[in-house]
Amino acid sequence: MSEALQLAHRYLAVWNETDASRRRALIAEVFTPDASYTDPLGTATGHDAIDGFIAGAQEQFAGLVFSLPAEPDAHHDLARFQWNLCTPAAPDPLAIGFDVIELADGRITKVHGFLDKVPA
Repeated sequence: MSEALQLAHRYLAVWNETDASRRRALIAEVFTPDASYTDPLGTATGHDAIDGFIAGAQEQFAGLVFSLPAEPDAHHDLARFQWNLCTPAAPDPLAIGFDVIELADGRITKVHGFLDKVPA
């Protein structure tokens, strides 16, 4: 698996990590210090802001899990992938999104997120 594909999997692991200290450690491993995250619901730049954004989403969608319905597509320093947000017991996604990540030196520098399906 390419570096970009591995990072896509690790990126979703960050979103699924509910222990704050482990999530923060994963963020430091996966994102560059000045990384940015942008989706229709907000933006975040740097580890603190990204951690806060993810913690807020986890609070709003407690008990839900992000997964990849298919392998990411990657080339050069880019990867794109669709993700599902589901309950562990039900495979039908409550939310579906699409992210594009930019990479540098083995870490994510930018995330461009899109929401295809959101809960009412």
